[in-house]
Amino acid sequence: MIDRRTILVIEDDKYISHFIDISLSKENYAVLTADTAAEGMFLFSSHHPDIVLLDLGLPDRDGVDLLRELRSFSDAPVLIVSARGQEREKIAALDLGANDYITKPFHMGELTARIRVAERLLQKSAAEGADTRFSCEGLTVDYEKRKVYVEGAEIHLTPTEYKTLLLLIANRGKVLTHNYIISQIWGYEGGDSKSVRVFMANLRRKLERDTAHPRYILTEVGVGYRFSDV
Repeated sequence: MIDRRTILVIEDDKYISHFIDISLSKENYAVLTADTAAEGMFLFSSHHPDIVLLDLGLPDRDGVDLLRELRSFSDAPVLIVSARGQEREKIAALDLGANDYITKPFHMGELTARIRVAERLLQKSAAEGADTRFSCEGLTVDYEKRKVYVEGAEIHLTPTEYKTLLLLIANRGKVLTHNYIISQIWGYEGGDSKSVRVFMANLRRKLERDTAHPRYILTEVGVGYRFSDV
């Protein structure tokens, strides 16, 4: 029998929190609720939930700051559920390592679908847990320590850059389209492929010795990218 997933809901709106609690409990999730950042951090530290649903407009602390703190020590999937709908706010949260961003008001069916995506990420991570390191042509990724090295030198990546590198490695040899990368990393369908190209160029500059002749991240012109399967 598979244990129930535990979901921590950090939301100060009592109505929304109760609605999510009731709905997810019916889907056989164990639900914890907190209406402040302080209580949310306490419950996270004491119960180690599998997934976090995080509102940004908390009364005692901005949710972005709480996300930053969570990401400093945990890889647990964090889904932002917020009334803040501006693109720059979404990008900021996703760049800090949020797995997804759902704007209020939302349909519960959409939220549970996003949670199932996060569950698949957990299952995949558990299946790959035996492999604690990845090495290829001088590039080494230490999954346990979340560190990346090129020719023995540590390379500092942002949470989004690190997540993108892991996505490419997990699908090495397979072409990933611009839209696929956007959906997996930033959590929405469609988007500006030019922005992806700029982002990937920055990631390449950190990893590649010669960006004109990359060893790791290869371009499929007009389509997307793939990680070398050499």
